[in-house]
Amino acid sequence: MNPTDIFSVVLIAFGLSADCFAVALGIGASGKLFSWKHMLRVALAFGIFQMGMPLLGWLAGQTVVQFISKYDHWVAFALLAFVGIRMILEFIKGETGSEAVDIGKWATLLTLALATSIDALAVGLSFALLKINIIIAAAIIGAVAFSITAISYWLGRRVSAWIGRWALLLGAIILIGIGLRILFTHMVE
Repeated sequence: MNPTDIFSVVLIAFGLSADCFAVALGIGASGKLFSWKHMLRVALAFGIFQMGMPLLGWLAGQTVVQFISKYDHWVAFALLAFVGIRMILEFIKGETGSEAVDIGKWATLLTLALATSIDALAVGLSFALLKINIIIAAAIIGAVAFSITAISYWLGRRVSAWIGRWALLLGAIILIGIGLRILFTHMVE
């Protein structure tokens, strides 16, 4: 992967981690189950799911890539724009996903990890279309999600939960911006 692709993947990873940030911040702010053990468990679950979903999306994308290669930049833009617009709508509606939940239960934790990583599935599909090295991209996304989750869980104990709502808007802007860059880059080639 070239440095531009790595930089784009890092920005996408931060965009995808906005949901992780909001949920972990809310869990930390709730005051329930704050310990290093719980913080690590939440960060690992979110990081692993954020890493796994692009892999699944990429695998799905490998089966359709030859059919849409002429339009791949449009598909990548549409997928990233869709995710970004959905995040903006969540921001406008005031949905943050940061309600206090009992992460002591594995079912709750895994449900949250899945819910915060669904968007990464679409991103993985776009990576297949753009021929991005999925192993490096998934590792970057997982590492960023792990780090963002751990930091925001810890921060949740120190700040109010309203900050998590603004992370959705920032993440949305990043994803849409990357989608526009992909679109314009392919249109001028």
